[in-house]
Amino acid sequence: PVLPDVEGLLAGARRVVVLEDVVDHTNVGAIFRSAAALGVDAVLITPRCADPLYRRSIRVSMGTVFQVPWTRIDPWPGGIDLLRQAGLTVVAMALTDDSVSLDDLEADPPERVALVLGTEGDGLSRRTVEGADVTVRIPMAGGVDSLNVAAASAVAMWALRAR
Repeated sequence: PVLPDVEGLLAGARRVVVLEDVVDHTNVGAIFRSAAALGVDAVLITPRCADPLYRRSIRVSMGTVFQVPWTRIDPWPGGIDLLRQAGLTVVAMALTDDSVSLDDLEADPPERVALVLGTEGDGLSRRTVEGADVTVRIPMAGGVDSLNVAAASAVAMWALRAR
């Protein structure tokens, strides 16, 4: 299919999710399902991300890959500038020394957000984290330091949903 251009998708969008190199089709489908359920306006996928139109992605998404507007963003992470130019605050989900708690961002959420989620295992690239406006982590208990990218995306989308 012909995908929309990035600028067109970002125009007026308040909540955008960016998937950086998420390679598991099950995770991509689950993230699209959460995006649809939690009011995300658009999803952007980087060049190495799994195809949302792959059969497994479609099935796991319960068809929401056809509901949530999406396109590919290339180049990446150079495309971060497009997000910022569109008026979005770029929020990277990553475990870093200077990441802030999602609770803190939820208490005073930006008006327009691009939530950037990284690949399974390695997470976001260093360049993406450095290019973000803020880096956020989900507060954890029980000695657990991270969640699966699909689970983490749902938590973050809920916390940063438009109100």
